[in-house]
Amino acid sequence: MLTVVREQLGQALFRRVAGPDGSATRARIHYTPGPRWFAPDRPIRTVHGDASMFIGGLSALLLQSLHPLAMAAVAGHSGYRGDPWGRLQRTSTFLAVTTYGTAEDAQQAVDRVRAIHDRIRGTTSEGVEYHAADPHLLGWVHAAETDSFLRAHERFGARPLDPAGYDAYVADTARVAEALGVASPPRDRRELSERLDAYRPELRATPEARSAARFLLFQPPLPLPVRPFYGGLAVNAVALLPPWARGMLWLPRVPVVEDLAVLPTGQALTRTIRWAMRPPRQARPM
Repeated sequence: MLTVVREQLGQALFRRVAGPDGSATRARIHYTPGPRWFAPDRPIRTVHGDASMFIGGLSALLLQSLHPLAMAAVAGHSGYRGDPWGRLQRTSTFLAVTTYGTAEDAQQAVDRVRAIHDRIRGTTSEGVEYHAADPHLLGWVHAAETDSFLRAHERFGARPLDPAGYDAYVADTARVAEALGVASPPRDRRELSERLDAYRPELRATPEARSAARFLLFQPPLPLPVRPFYGGLAVNAVALLPPWARGMLWLPRVPVVEDLAVLPTGQALTRTIRWAMRPPRQARPM
């Protein structure tokens, strides 16, 4: 019975994250022979393959929303409200392909994203023009994402890395960032922290950012029985944000509650996800 529950839960989570063609896509990514961008022992594989990504990904979206130009591009072109699961599935597939797929598949995935970015242009409600392919804007999205994934893994990962391992993770993500058009991405944790600090004068919570936060945290398109589970992930995603980012989004910190209740909940949820989504036993992935 426990095995049946695990399989049903794992399949439901996998369908949400990977989409209806997820099994075929996973097989193509992991079992197609050929050279990869990252060897099996690289930290990017450890981080991106861990259940902590569920919390890190949500935290990254909240953090990324604080750049007005990035948020304007998302609000105007991503369709995150009309098709949030489709957007999640496309993002998770991109991460999987570039992390685990063949070098050819990874480059093709990057080329598709760059073509999409090149078409996304517009003007904010304040009259400021934006272009999704702008290397500076891409740099913010990359830095916010990398920092969120890293800190989620450090807090919730099954096998947290040592400082050298997390520096190497940042260096691995720089490989993908450069392919996407980011100029001089950070290559260790110190550079990542400095890069985030350099963006802070440009950041603020626009009405679009706060609206996105309300949607992500309080209005998820999920059945009612599943919302408490999602809520546990959401409160931990908020707790993962830097204090200054939480302040901008009006998401205050409650230290005692977070230490005694929120963090243990996040640890329990990631253990459950890890247990449920344990991949089937097959030939070893590439």
